[in-house]
Amino acid sequence: MSSRRSLSSYFRLLTVFAKYSLAREMAFRGNFAMKVLLELVWLAILLIFFRTLFRGVETIAGWDQHAFLFFIGCYYALEGVIETFFLENFVEFGDLVRSGNLDLHLLKPIDEQFLLSFRYVDWSTVPKVFIGAGMMSIALVQGGIVPSPIYLILFMALFLAGVSMSYSFLLLLSSTAIWMVRNQSLMELWWLFTTLMRYPRDIYDVSWAIPIKLIFSFILPALLVISVPSEVAARQLVNPLWITWTIIASVLSLKVSRMVFQWSIRSYRSASS
Repeated sequence: MSSRRSLSSYFRLLTVFAKYSLAREMAFRGNFAMKVLLELVWLAILLIFFRTLFRGVETIAGWDQHAFLFFIGCYYALEGVIETFFLENFVEFGDLVRSGNLDLHLLKPIDEQFLLSFRYVDWSTVPKVFIGAGMMSIALVQGGIVPSPIYLILFMALFLAGVSMSYSFLLLLSSTAIWMVRNQSLMELWWLFTTLMRYPRDIYDVSWAIPIKLIFSFILPALLVISVPSEVAARQLVNPLWITWTIIASVLSLKVSRMVFQWSIRSYRSASS
């Protein structure tokens, strides 16, 4: 019963964070509208890139137009989830350390990782999740693909695994602010991570790129985040090895990032010390 109450308390707290963040956004409606507009511009750039790639060709690295459109939609939706709940919180983590405001967060009777991960919700990026879902649906309809419930469940599980790996990488990067204080250069690695996510891992199936594929599939599994769930839903490819490794990698990344975060918090020295 206590664990259930704890989970419900955290859910209620997340709801409070979301309401507060929405009220804060609505206080500056012009800024909110501009952020939404910029996200739509980014979507237009992605679609132009997509059309350019498939000008005069049927497939790229085994991906046809419909499967690749699904891939882009999956990327856009996952990026929307990460930006809505986590990105702003982790980007500002270094500022909390430098200003000493981290002390106030650590004094609260709540799990520090939960508080520092979810304290702000960026409502301007919520439409990305629904637009990405819409793009995936259009791709399936146009491609005449009707995934069975098993495929859909597997896709959702792998999508959540991708969210977990992305979240864990952000948590690892932000944790370094405890020791480095100014870790903006390390946060640039997040954009590298998302750049690798943005393309199917099959494009690295050439001799000179095999080391890249191995490194970013097994050591830093960025190439699995979008490719594996998209393969299952849009191409109906079920590779037990990659599916199993994706799920294992997501669990391991959550555990390792949690350990590093707790280590960083134990190493933290109050601004007053």
